[in-house]
Amino acid sequence: MIIKHQRGRGNKVHLLLDDEYVITTDINFWLDNYIADGTDIDEEQWQELVEGINYKKALNKCADLLSRREHSVKELKTKLLRTVDEFSAQKAIDRYLEAGYLDDEHFCESLVDYLCNVKKYSTNHVRQECYKRGVDSDIIRRVLDSFEVDNTDTIVELIEKKYSSKLEKENGKEKVIAALQRKGFSYSDIKLAFYRLEENEF
Repeated sequence: MIIKHQRGRGNKVHLLLDDEYVITTDINFWLDNYIADGTDIDEEQWQELVEGINYKKALNKCADLLSRREHSVKELKTKLLRTVDEFSAQKAIDRYLEAGYLDDEHFCESLVDYLCNVKKYSTNHVRQECYKRGVDSDIIRRVLDSFEVDNTDTIVELIEKKYSSKLEKENGKEKVIAALQRKGFSYSDIKLAFYRLEENEF
């Protein structure tokens, strides 16, 4: 197989085998692994080159995604598999895990903090959101226990800060209860929160 390369836009380099386009890499990778145009390479050499290209692509994609926000391991791998193969995706993830840039427990702590303290979700809703992102159930339980979230306190705060004006409208209480249930709060916790507020002459 005769290999050749063509410069693409920006820092892209297109590789051809027997004058047919096969794969694209970047100029940095190509300079590190340069093979002169017209070189006859065998299948093993070509596969080694392709593995290197896909691994570099996976590393770059990891860096891009993690620069935007934290990800769980499962989330990150799912996104990587849209553009690279399983082997390259896992190899890149292992590298980031080893370097400490990927940590499901830290990710879970950040997510729980945001969902509990900013979004004011119920612990049940928070648990579902974490699980949906691929975090292990033991990690979720451990992190939620460390936060010591009281659903009733959260409901009271929501009613006082967000829903108090709605209670004055027709069917207001029913609508507030429905809104709280959509956030994952149980009816028993909602009922207790209203009891506390009424005891304090809310």
